[in-house]
Parts: sequence; C-alpha cells; structure tokens
Amino acid sequence: MIRYCLLLCSAGAFVPTPAFAAPVPKVENNDFIKLKEHTNVKLVDNLHSEERPNNNLKDLKTGKQKLGAVTYDIGEGILQLCSLQVLEKPEKFEGIKVGRTANKLHFLQGAGFSTADDTVVGKYIIHYADKSTAKIEIVYGKDVVDWWAYPDKDAPTRSKIVWEGENEASKEFKAKIRLYHMEWTNPTPEKEIATIDFVTTDLEQPCAPFCVAITCESAKAKVEPKTGDK
Repeated sequence: MIRYCLLLCSAGAFVPTPAFAAPVPKVENNDFIKLKEHTNVKLVDNLHSEERPNNNLKDLKTGKQKLGAVTYDIGEGILQLCSLQVLEKPEKFEGIKVGRTANKLHFLQGAGFSTADDTVVGKYIIHYADKSTAKIEIVYGKDVVDWWAYPDKDAPTRSKIVWEGENEASKEFKAKIRLYHMEWTNPTPEKEIATIDFVTTDLEQPCAPFCVAITCESAKAKVEPKTGDK
C-alpha cells in the first residue's frame, strides 16, 4: 500500500484533502447612535397619559436586533417629545452625538395621539462638522401615525411598520402598538455629521412623536478590481 501511494505521488496524481474554511460573516456597514444620555422615558414606563396605565413598550426587546431591513441597537429608554396632549415632556433634545459620515440615517420611531394628515409634528436637525445643517421633517400620515393600531387604522404612506406588539392598555381596546422605520438619504455623505437634534414643531396639535433608536448607515467599502479585470 505504501509503495502504491508513492507511485501515485510520483506520477503526479492529486490526492484531495478535506479543507475546512470558516464561514465569512456578513458585514453590515452600520453604526448605532447612542441615545442613552438623552432618554426620558423607559420602555417599562407609562407613555402619554396616566388615564391608561401600563401603556408602555415593555415587550420590545433591547439590544441589537433586525427590524425590517435595518439593525438597531435598542436601549432601555426612548426620547419622547411634547405636544398639546403631552405637556410635561421637552420640546427638543439637542446634541445627540454622531461624529461620523453616513450615506443614510434610519430612525425607529412612533407617536402618541392622532392629528391631521400632512401636519409636520417634529423634525431631526442634522448638524455637520462644518457648521452647516439639514432638516428631516416628520410628517403625520406619511412618516408616523398614532402608535395604537386599531383594525381599521391606516399605516403611514412613506415609512414602514417594522415592529408590532401590544401592552395591557392596548389589549383592552383590541389594538396593537407599532413602531415605524423612517429612512433619510444624506445629500452630502462626504461630510461628517457632528450631532442631531430632535425637535417638536407644532405645540398646537396633539401628536407627540418619540424616537426609539437611530442607525447610521456608512458608505460601503470600495472593492478594488482584480488583476486582469477591465
């Protein structure tokens, strides 16, 4: 047998050996914006009205998870803005740190209470490192609707429903609770984003938007052509 194997090798025969390659992980070009130092309502806390106890986001899992096509890093609290119905909350959150470039920003958000369609209920103000700014409007009916979703409730026309659950308060009314994904394409992706502000725009209407998480989508790595490619 040994002599036979030596003859095969000397004749140039190839004896395959098993090769075990580690799977290549899928790389997502995502950075997660830290909201912890700005949050003012915990997921387990009651939202919007004391008249509806246990109206919360307790069932939303924390940590990194994919909702729709985007991965978010969900913390233990949210940023809740004020409105005509939610008077005790702040009008704005300033200086949410980013410190990086981005092709897109992805917002996981919702809103308490309804208002007229096409009302601008809030906005994100992008502050670039060169002191220029950009504005992202949150439009009721397009980007958010009331997070309580009754069977006949219309979804936003521009954003996407990416999470649905319920809480003890919504169950009593046979309603679900929903979160929405809003996407913004950066017109100047080469410029570093320094910070983001989250701001109420109309205190004369009842809808109060809230932000759960923000994901920053970075530019994809440039692939160099192989030798001989044209």
